[in-house]
Parts: sequence; C-alpha cells; structure tokens
Amino acid sequence: MDKPIKSLATAVRAKLRPGKLRDLLHGVPTGKPLHPPLATVSLGCWLSAAVLDLTSIDPRAARLLLTVGIGNALPTAAAGLTDWSSLHREQQRVGFVHMLANLTALGLFTASVLSRTSGRERAGRMLSFTGLAVGGLGAYLGGHLAYRLAAGANHAPQVTHLVPLGWHDLCMLNDLPQGRPVARRLGYIQLFVLRHGDGVTVLADRCPHLAGPLHQGRLVVEDGEVCVVCPWHGSTFRLDDGAVEHGPATAPAPVFETRIRRDGTIQVRPSLT
Repeated sequence: MDKPIKSLATAVRAKLRPGKLRDLLHGVPTGKPLHPPLATVSLGCWLSAAVLDLTSIDPRAARLLLTVGIGNALPTAAAGLTDWSSLHREQQRVGFVHMLANLTALGLFTASVLSRTSGRERAGRMLSFTGLAVGGLGAYLGGHLAYRLAAGANHAPQVTHLVPLGWHDLCMLNDLPQGRPVARRLGYIQLFVLRHGDGVTVLADRCPHLAGPLHQGRLVVEDGEVCVVCPWHGSTFRLDDGAVEHGPATAPAPVFETRIRRDGTIQVRPSLT
C-alpha cells in the first residue's frame, strides 16, 4: 500500500498548503483534532437509524438519520484526510485501510437511502446493516490509530509532574550560540533553548504533533511573532507562549520561565500559565 499512500499524502499536502483552511481541518482553532467528533456524529446517526430499522418505528426518521450521517461524512473525510497526510508511514497504513472501510460504508449507506426512496425498504435496511458493520470496522481501526498508535494525541511531555517545583540550573548563558536553537536536558526532559541577546527562550523540545525535535526547526515570523517550525511536519509554534500558529499540531508546546543569575547561569521552571 505504500505507493498509493505516498502519492495520496503528497497530493493532499500539495493541495492544502499551510493556512486557515488547513488549520481549521486539523482543529487548531479549538485546540483539539476536528476529525474524531465529526466522525462520532455520522456513526451515531447511522447507529440510531439501525435501531429504528430493527424496531420499524419510523422509516422516515431512519432515512433522515442516514442522510444526515452521509452529509456529515464529507467534512469528516476532509478533516481526516488532512490529519492523515501528516502522519508517519506506519500510522498512514492503518489510516489508509480505515479510510477504505469508511468509503465502503458511505457507499452502502448512500445505496440504502436510494433504495428506500425508490420503495425497496427491505433492501435499504440490509444495505444499512451491512454499512454499519463495515463502518464499525472503520471505527475500530480509527480507535486503534488514536489509542494504540497515538495519532492525534499530544506528544509533548507534560512537564509539571516531571520537574520538581522551583528553579533549576540549566546551563551557562555564554555556552549558548546567539540566535540558533539548541537542545539541552533538564532531568528526563529535552528542552529547546534559544538565546537572543541577553535573553533566553525555553520550550519543551518535542513537538506536540508527533514528537519532532523543535531545536532542529527553522525560525520564522508569523503575524509579527517569532515562531519555530517543526522540521517533521511543519507545525508552527510562537516562542513567547508556545501557542500553535499553524497545524497539524493542535496542542501548544510547553513553555518554561527563565531567569539568569549574576554568574550567568540560566535557571528554568515550568510555566504555570
């Protein structure tokens, strides 16, 4: 599957350049991935329609639920495809089968609605039940992708429980290059450290998207704010507060407060804001 996966992922990234639409599909404005809640709406509609089919209470309500689920599948697929295009190849393989299963289910539900509107209610129900079974397989693979392969999860370390309270010595200011990010360790955590003049900016070095090394990224200016771009998938974070400027990441990069002692030692502690 790697050849079609590579071709499709490349085509999606080429069509959806970094910008507001891509950020919206990733879920950057809400701080959470957009695809999972949208998928829940469609699957919930189709499952509810199956319940109505089993009880034969209201065929019109079942058709309405199926139609709502089909209509919602379009933005759901757009968000999922956008997320999928920026995953690792191992995750993309599972996501590709997940996508094929969901496309098959969507075709079956569409055929079910067409059969029902043409008066073939029994055939429509059978198609709907088959679509629910295939969609259930797709949902299982989606859960495997999220919970076992950690696609969409926050990969940045939650620093507050890994670093004791108070200030901690990090390194000497004079040991840092001017204007170039480097990596330094604080206990279990690797940090992104950038010296600018006599000041220092410190973030957790692992990108929240898929743990890419931020210190290897490039510095850019977005809307007047200095940002760092992850070298793996292009997630962009503001240096002053770690906020996401562009996806695919939706969670901010953890920020550390800094101070410099008289002897030039940089001290850090996790920011509480």
